[in-house]
Amino acid sequence: MDTTTEHLSEYACSLTYGDLSAETLHQVKRTLVDTLGCAVGGFAGEPAVIVRRLASRVSGADAARILGTSRHSAPDMAAFVNTVAVRYLDCNDTYQTRGTGHPSDMIPAVLALADPLKADGRAVITAVTVAYEVFCRLADQVPLKGWDQGVLAVIGAACGAGRVLGLDRAAMGNAISLALTPSLPLGVTRVGELAMWKGCATAAACRAAVFAAQLAAEGMTGPERPFEGRDGLWQHMGVDPPSWVGSGERDGPFGIMGTTFKAYPAVVHTQGPIALALELRSQVPLDEIEAVHVATYGEAIRRTASEEEKWDPKTRETADHSMPYLVARALQDGAITPATFAPSRIQDSGLRVLMKKLNLVEEPEFTRRYPGEACTRVEITATGGGRFTAETSHPKGHRLNPLSDAEVEAKFRTLAQGSLSPARCGEVLAQVWSLDQAKDLGPLFDSLVAESSP
Repeated sequence: MDTTTEHLSEYACSLTYGDLSAETLHQVKRTLVDTLGCAVGGFAGEPAVIVRRLASRVSGADAARILGTSRHSAPDMAAFVNTVAVRYLDCNDTYQTRGTGHPSDMIPAVLALADPLKADGRAVITAVTVAYEVFCRLADQVPLKGWDQGVLAVIGAACGAGRVLGLDRAAMGNAISLALTPSLPLGVTRVGELAMWKGCATAAACRAAVFAAQLAAEGMTGPERPFEGRDGLWQHMGVDPPSWVGSGERDGPFGIMGTTFKAYPAVVHTQGPIALALELRSQVPLDEIEAVHVATYGEAIRRTASEEEKWDPKTRETADHSMPYLVARALQDGAITPATFAPSRIQDSGLRVLMKKLNLVEEPEFTRRYPGEACTRVEITATGGGRFTAETSHPKGHRLNPLSDAEVEAKFRTLAQGSLSPARCGEVLAQVWSLDQAKDLGPLFDSLVAESSP
């Protein structure tokens, strides 16, 4: 076992529920509320319907619940389909550092094994914390450099899944190796015109992680040096092995404390521009807008405005990663919601007229301050010569400007309203806030069954 695998497996096996502070426990619950809201909100999305249809054909002993239904599938398929639902709206949490990604994508991997094993709430909370800590500590030190974020998710999810299974250190090391070795997803997933797979890539990582943990539990071994060996991950990434300085509250807050909860269903780099466009909209009539100047950090421009497809999106997945589309739509509609991405809205030729008035540029000082800050400035020039400006460094939802508990609950209810009644939403929320007292997850899964199912 190489030193990276040894460090990760030791940590995943040694963390206990008693190691979690009250603040960390509360943040895990907040994260589950946010994630389950995204899953219910994405339940009727076309990719979720497609994979749910496929997963429903696969079952067997120790099957796991498909969220939003009373049906079951093999645990790895349940992890896949449930993560697709979580990701569809692009509204679940983000961790921004050297390697950026969506750590809540891993939660369905934990749930997929916790369900058939009848794990209690505390075991689930601990496993989720483990998965986050592995994901976040890797992201802190490892730039992805052309690989997709599933590289981080498959490792973290394998540790979370292995924790639910009760793997010892040797088996956990094998689970990590068996998850990572065949699962190096390409960054092309998020380049150009984005396909449905954009919201499925980390779901594939979670499926692989669950399968790897199950294999390790049965005694399967993996390569001993998946990170540091010849042709291992660090060689392919061109980086030195990370210098591990500890994890969790032994050396600072748990990684889960540093996530962003999105206020809008769109890529994290557009949260600030959207909020500022909505703020300025009331100050200048739409028909008097002559030009819109957006200055932000380099990664935001690279991810959301540097390709021609982002200036003329054809798919939902491209539109929710297009700063020009989202800023123009915010100015025109006064809101960004899941309805923003209806095909007729994306294809709106009239919106292209407004998009052509946008000028998006990198501000070097903002780039220097990223990822600690997510700075954006929006300036609108009116036909009469007036200028209207707004700026933010910590848009709503940022770890330094977090959603309140009430706002997280309101987000859950808004996303779930097409599938769950207000009373059922209340049941789910009550169960998540008291998850540390739950004997198993059965009642929570039951409350999440959609009352109108596509």
